Amino acid sequence: MRVQLTKNFYLDEFQCKDLSDIPEEVLNNLLELTDNMQLIRDCLGKPITVNSGYRSPSYNKSIGGASKSRHLLGQACDFTVQGMMPNEVADRLEELIKDSTIKQGGLGRYDTFTHYDIRGIKARWDNSTK
Repeated sequence: MRVQLTKNFYLDEFQCKDLSDIPEEVLNNLLELTDNMQLIRDCLGKPITVNSGYRSPSYNKSIGGASKSRHLLGQACDFTVQGMMPNEVADRLEELIKDSTIKQGGLGRYDTFTHYDIRGIKARWDNSTK
């Protein structure tokens, strides 16, 4: 049975790719993250595909993730939005953060996805080649 977290998001979408259990201490962060992701989806009016949510320490290390990645805490999501380029998504997220619709946090621009996290302080980076 799928566990629904918000109107459009389910727990299994944010589960680590190695299928490890999500630690109990991470769940509150994940709930806050999915609430913000739902606001993003509602504002954009388009489906979102989650590429990466929670990551276990071993999985994060195996893919070369940052040692202090917010994914380890259940506070980050790498995702795509149907019909939108990652830079378009990031620009829209900047607007949603500016008007306090979603929480201030990390926003990363990549060629094939957008990273958003709920760290509570502004952090920006651009890893796109465009």
